[in-house]
Amino acid sequence: MRRRASLVLLAFAVFFAALAPLLRWYAYPRLAKIPPSEYQTAVMEASPATLLDYGTMKPRTVPKVSIVQTLRGNVPAAKKVGKATGRDVVVWDTLSYVAGPDGKMVSKIPERYVFDAHSQDPVHAGGEHVDGDAVRRDGIEYKWPFLTEKRDYRYFDAQTRTSAPIHYKGTRNFRGLEVYYFEQTIPWTKVPLPKTMPVDGVTPETVRKAGTSRWYSTKRMFWVEPTTGAPVNGQEIHKEELRGGTLLGDRDRVTVFSGHVKMREDYIRHTVDMVKSQRQLVLMLTAYLPWGFLILGLALLALALLLEARGRAARPPSAPAAPAALSVAGRSV
Repeated sequence: MRRRASLVLLAFAVFFAALAPLLRWYAYPRLAKIPPSEYQTAVMEASPATLLDYGTMKPRTVPKVSIVQTLRGNVPAAKKVGKATGRDVVVWDTLSYVAGPDGKMVSKIPERYVFDAHSQDPVHAGGEHVDGDAVRRDGIEYKWPFLTEKRDYRYFDAQTRTSAPIHYKGTRNFRGLEVYYFEQTIPWTKVPLPKTMPVDGVTPETVRKAGTSRWYSTKRMFWVEPTTGAPVNGQEIHKEELRGGTLLGDRDRVTVFSGHVKMREDYIRHTVDMVKSQRQLVLMLTAYLPWGFLILGLALLALALLLEARGRAARPPSAPAAPAALSVAGRSV
């Protein structure tokens, strides 16, 4: 009976020991992915801020500027691109809506971001764009990969329509989470004017005809939870200017917007709570279950060997065989 039990335990030990690496290296890369129907909203604020008054063409200090970022997963577009590419694809249609202290629109820039659901690598299909301009992203945007590494990444900047390194600056603690801190600085760069301007009758074309151009610089900061790759906080020290042309009169440049943009407190709390729950799901596949099954397999193996050893010790030694009788000339000796 003990021998049969030890064989059963040995079989289970082999099963769980084999299941551990399968979960980590086979199941996890296929199961951990961004859902195509994701929907998120985040509100960021610069308080106070400098904002251009387009009526007087003079900058003024305002108590607050709000930036509402909406992210919506486009499921039909993701299915179409996935069918064409043979990959698990996510399509995000996003909108960055900037409002002044009176709630009126300052600017709005839509985007379409197409990427691999597992690795977050960009997929160049499905009409990716920024403000209607076709782009070809190089690197990540909005989200880091699962199991983020302590290294620099390439991060796409929607204003310049280009990618640049975002630098890993160390590990920090944020609201009870161990996070990786990243920084990216975009130097003063000439960028396109938004297609939707805040003043009726003023268009990017009229501004360009006046010989005026838009310039932009920012210092971008992210606190990223490494298991999920999700930023739990984000800030920007953001500056925009109009330069040159007859639109500015005798001035060489004028500030369009300047402020330290921070995520609003209630959205930080919501994001941290959401990431903490999602983190446990990823850890189940990458750590808890693989290590648990491996330890269980080793424990079952040890128990099987112990039962086998006890079974052998409990068996009585076999009696020695009696010597065979010899016969000589029909007589037994």
